[in-house]
Parts: sequence; C-alpha cells; structure tokens
Amino acid sequence: MQFIKSDININFIGKRYFAYGISAILLLVAVVSLIAHGGPKYGIDFAGGTEITVQFDTSTSTADVRSMLTQVGLTRAVIQRFGDADENEFRIRLDLVQEEEGTSSSIQDIIQDALGNGVQILSIEMVGPQVGADLRGKAMSAMFYALLFISIYISGRFEMKWAEAAIIAAAILGVTFAFGRLGVPLAWLSVIALATALAGFYFLQLKYAMGAIVALIHDVVITVGLFSILDIEFNLPIIAALLTIIGYSLNDTIIVFDRIRENNKRYARKPLELILNRSVNETLSRTILTSFTTLLVVTSLYLLGGEILQNFALALLVGIVVGTYSSIYVASPVLLIWQKKMRSGPATQTR
Repeated sequence: MQFIKSDININFIGKRYFAYGISAILLLVAVVSLIAHGGPKYGIDFAGGTEITVQFDTSTSTADVRSMLTQVGLTRAVIQRFGDADENEFRIRLDLVQEEEGTSSSIQDIIQDALGNGVQILSIEMVGPQVGADLRGKAMSAMFYALLFISIYISGRFEMKWAEAAIIAAAILGVTFAFGRLGVPLAWLSVIALATALAGFYFLQLKYAMGAIVALIHDVVITVGLFSILDIEFNLPIIAALLTIIGYSLNDTIIVFDRIRENNKRYARKPLELILNRSVNETLSRTILTSFTTLLVVTSLYLLGGEILQNFALALLVGIVVGTYSSIYVASPVLLIWQKKMRSGPATQTR
C-alpha cells in the first residue's frame, strides 16, 4: 500500500538546521530538568520503599488522606488518586522499609490505624533499598548493552566492518571493566562507555553506526527528560518502554539507511544531500503508515488501558513520535555532516 506518491520531493534535508534547533532546545530542556531534579524520579522498583493501594468506603480527598497519615508521623508519604474518582482508591508510597519478619503486617497495621476502619487495604508491595539499587543497575545495563550491540550490528550490516565493530566492542567492555573496578557509579560508567563508542566510531569511520547511535541517544534523552519535567516515576515498565523505543527507532533508521545505501550505488555521482533527501522521500509512505498505525494502538492503550499502563503508553507515544523524527532529521543528516568533515580534512592538508 502506497499512501504517498513515489515522486514526492519534500526537502527534508534542506530544513535540517531548523530541525537541529528544535532538537537542541528539547535536549537542553531535558538535561536541565534532570539536573534540577537530581536525576530521574525513581519509583519503588528502583528506590525501594512500600507502596500500598487502599479504598475508602466514603468520598475522600488526597488532602484528607495526607492529614490522616501526618497524624501518625508519616509526613513524607506520596499520595495519588488511583482509578476513577467515585471509586475512592488511593496509592500511597512510603520511604519505609523494614526487613525483619512480619514487616508487611506491621506497616499494614500502621496504615489501618491511621486511616480508620472505613478503609480497605487492597495491596501492599515492599522493595528493599538494596534490591532497588540492584534492579536500577540491571535496567541501566540492559539499555547500555542494547545500544552497544545495536552499534556493532549497524557497523557490520551497512559497512561490512565487523573487525572494527569488534574492536570498539572490546574497547567499551575494557573501559567499563576498568572504571567499574575503580568504583565509578553505574550512571557515569554508561556515559563513559557511550563516549568511548562515539570516539571509536569517529576514528574508525563507522558513519552509519554513528548516525544510528546519536539518534537513539537523542530519543532516549528527550523521553527521559519529559518524564522528569512531568515528575513521573521511573519503574521497570518505563525501562521496558525505553527499550521498545530503541528498537522502534532503530527499525525506522535501518529502513532509511538501506535506501540510502541503495541510492548511493545507483546515483554515485550525485551530491549526498540529494541522495539523502531522495531516500527519505522514497521511504516516507512506509514511515508514516507504520508510525500512524502504531500510534493508534498506543493511544488506545494510553486512553483505555487504565492508570497502571498509562505511563508505559505515554513513554511509547513520545518515543514513537521522536523516533520517527530522529530517523529523518538526526540519523540521516549525521551522514552528511560526516562527509563534509571527511572532505574538509584532505582539503585542509593540501593547502
């Protein structure tokens, strides 16, 4: 099915500087928000604590619940209405975890005493701080290794440079191991590893891998930044959504890169800017149809999937839009920037 005519010629690459400005603003806002909030707001999965879902027999407000908890000394509780307003359900999160036997019952008793007899405790979930830190580390490792193996695949798939890709992989693993032994925090370890990867792509001239990884970093940072701005908690489903975004964005990028590689052979004497623009236009119908149908499903999930799936669906919504945008305006223009950089080098030397 062809939604858009094959001879369409929208000058996407010609508008790349405008797109650079949009991306720069979005990334800046995301980074500033993350710095201002001291990083992402971790949910109980990663930070540890106790999460309790309760239901009142009578109409109750968030302020009423907070007042009841404050009276028993639980002043730092995070309270959210859960479900429809007439159901009077609330989710209460406490930074309170005791690991001795019988803890669940004791916390349940505290909440029951604080809220009175007109409340029913529907569920109680506890995660210790050590378990939360371990889950956080594993989640970051999953994202890091996803980006690592993606870059290796792109290098071999499009440039047939498997040996160079293996060198970069070994360098990243070596740097990760060395700094890990020095006790560098996992967050900084991931940044160092990504910097090592980008430097390797540059010096070994793996331009397709560079374009793909820059686009993926762009998508993840913007999505994480939006969650920071909206003060939404990060938990395991959100990490799953981010990994899904990485896969979706990469799929879009590979489709465009495949067409660029074909057109590079077909129109070898034409300027790269023209080839990039032609390739993006030729894959535009497929990109819009795929993104639109996926957005319909995810939007339905966001609107009708209930509060538990809402944040997961929101991350996918943002990621699909940003991922489609980055395939056109981030991944492809990186190839053009690369070519200009390579041409300027020899030219400078011959002067």
